[in-house]
Amino acid sequence: MKATEFLTAAEKETVTAAIRDAELGTSGEIRIHLDEVCKGNPMKRAESVFRYLGMDRTVLHNGVLIYVACQTKVFAVIGDSGINNAVPHDFWNDVIAMMKHRFSAGQYAEGLAEAVRMTGEKLKVHFPYKEGDVNELPDEISFGTETERENR
Repeated sequence: MKATEFLTAAEKETVTAAIRDAELGTSGEIRIHLDEVCKGNPMKRAESVFRYLGMDRTVLHNGVLIYVACQTKVFAVIGDSGINNAVPHDFWNDVIAMMKHRFSAGQYAEGLAEAVRMTGEKLKVHFPYKEGDVNELPDEISFGTETERENR
């Protein structure tokens, strides 16, 4: 299955809306990236995608990437240095546990939307929305490309 076909159009809109809503309460930036396969460590791949998407260039370094490889059925949640410097190392464990539960039940869109909502709530504590906050990154889901796959 192609990453672009992993979610229906309605599911993509639901997840994108969850990102928009979650970012209303935080200055943090949340992205979702879907790949088809991950040939190695999903955290390493997520770090590469994080940089590729420019998520390491936000002003407060408070971006979060939820990375999913659809065919190999692995995922990772990573935050930028601003988040990592402010939170304990197990900060994402509850998000990861919920995603595992939802994904094992085949509830991918629901799991992604809930992960986004949970991430927004967690970010709100350390990175609350401030007047004049600018949405620095697109809210739409990004997908792996042939060029990216060649560079893994």
